[in-house]
Amino acid sequence: MSEEGKKGLAKKKCPTAQKRIKQDEKRNLRNRSFKSSVKTAIRSFESALTSKDSEKMQTALSTVYSLMDRGVKQGVYKKNKAARAKQRMSLMQKSA
Repeated sequence: MSEEGKKGLAKKKCPTAQKRIKQDEKRNLRNRSFKSSVKTAIRSFESALTSKDSEKMQTALSTVYSLMDRGVKQGVYKKNKAARAKQRMSLMQKSA
């Protein structure tokens, strides 16, 4: 089992530490992908905001809300960060 090329896995670490490192890398990839999808949803909301399309804006906002709530549930985001982001977006929608 040649693990020299893998990032983070050292030969001299115990098997449980190697497993933990492997799990952390997987989790990191999953979280990064999820955060990227949230950012994309936020950008689509902002583009709907500039185009003043209320129906498109509402669907984009509900998508962002859903993703943020799911992120809190999965442990990707902290509760207050999600609440703060949702509040800011609702204020943007009201001012538009």
